[in-house]
Parts: sequence; C-alpha cells; structure tokens
Amino acid sequence: MQTLPVNGYDMAYLEIGAGPPLVCVHGTLGDFRTWSAVYGPLSKKHRVIPVSLRRFFPEHWDGVGGDYLMAQHVADMIAFLERLDAGPIDLMGHSRGGHIAFRIAEQRSELLRRLVLAEPGGELDRSLDPAADLGPSPRAARIVSSAEMIKRGDIDGGLAIFCDMIDGDGAWARLPALSKQQLRDNAYTLIGQVGENRQPYTRSGAESIKTPTLFIGGADTPGALPVVLRALAAHVPGAQTALIAGARHWMFEQAPQEFCEIVLAFLGEA
Repeated sequence: MQTLPVNGYDMAYLEIGAGPPLVCVHGTLGDFRTWSAVYGPLSKKHRVIPVSLRRFFPEHWDGVGGDYLMAQHVADMIAFLERLDAGPIDLMGHSRGGHIAFRIAEQRSELLRRLVLAEPGGELDRSLDPAADLGPSPRAARIVSSAEMIKRGDIDGGLAIFCDMIDGDGAWARLPALSKQQLRDNAYTLIGQVGENRQPYTRSGAESIKTPTLFIGGADTPGALPVVLRALAAHVPGAQTALIAGARHWMFEQAPQEFCEIVLAFLGEA
C-alpha cells in the first residue's frame, strides 16, 4: 500500500502491473480491495491503481466530521490524478465511484483518455427522467435507515438493508465472509453518505462528456441502477454499453473474466 497527500489527506492506493495507468474508484462501502477479483487480468496490460477514498479503509472512521461530501471526493480524485502526473489516464468507477468518475469527466476531461462507468450511482433529474420525484427517492430513504441502524451499533443489520436494496433480497446473506468483513470495515461511511449533498445527473451534463465512455452492468441488477445506466448511456455522445448475463451490481466479482474481457477490449481501442 502507498499513500499520496491530496487536499490535506493521505489517500491510500495500490499499484499493480505495468503499462498505461488505469485508476479504479470504488463505490459505497468499498475501498481499494473492491477490485481484487480483477487485479490479475487487468494488470497484465495496465498499471492498475485502485484507490481508497477519504474516510474509507485503511482508515477506520467513526462517522463524525463534515468532510464526507461528494464534492470533496471528486476534488480529491482530481488532485490525485494531477499528482500522478501520468498524462491522460483511463478511469474506472463503480456505483458511487462511477458517479465520482462521471463528475471528473464533466469537470476535467483533459485528465482522461477513456472512461468506464460500472453501474454509476445517483439520481436522475427531470431532464433525463420526466417522472423523477423532486423529493428523496425510496433508495435514499433506505440508505438513511441503514445508516441509522449502523449508528445504533447494528452493523450487520444496516449493511443487510443496504445490500438487499442494491442486489436483491438475500444479497447480504449470500456474501462470502471476506466480502462481508470489507463492508463492515467501511460501515460508518454510510453515515456520512446521508449528508454528502450528491446532485442528480442532468441531460446537459451527460451531453457534455467528451471522453470515450463504456457503461457496463449486470443484466440482472434490480432496481434503479439499470435505469440510470440506460438514461446516461443514451445521452453521453458515442457511449458504448455492455451488460453481463447472469450478473448483478458487483458484476466484476460475479463474472470477473467476462468483465475484464469487455473492459480490456474497450481500453485497447485506438
């Protein structure tokens, strides 16, 4: 593990392999270990650089403080890419990390060569979904419930609510012990996420993306995430879309070989 100081915080990351840099940004409750199932295949052709965002493992945060914000994580990642000084890089983000990667592409496209968004998280505004509610979504309400349980000390209960919401009923129970422990290591970040002030995606934002973009997801992912993926992919210029049969939101764990084949083919395009 290495660290790089960005915006007054020592961001932890790994470097695996050699070649063009591929920076990987984890989602909610994740960290640089999120991508462990695909380190090997991706690092055969790339210098794979998975990061841990501010307040995530290896830090064990208590959920107290005001710097767990979407804008802060976006700013941290931009500073991280600048500090790498590796030229335009390939950037891959999953879920909440996909949201962060999307915002970087909006704000600083010159830092990027290609963009991979694995079921990016977030809400759509009415320019992308005319039926979008103005208030909190049912998914946001479930996150609040999960965070409240964690705050009361029921870590596994809160994580079960979150995982089952994302990947279907019984998702938490199906997880192997190692995956459950990684989520527990980051459980208190869910408390921060409740007040992170994440803004919805807009059609003008999607249309502004200049970076060649791949949207990848699980064909069996339930809920709102596939809706977000389709809406963004329809408006990001020239975007490609790939869905992995039989996989859900953590598709790179459930179908790592197919995931890597799709991503590497996209990154290898001239």
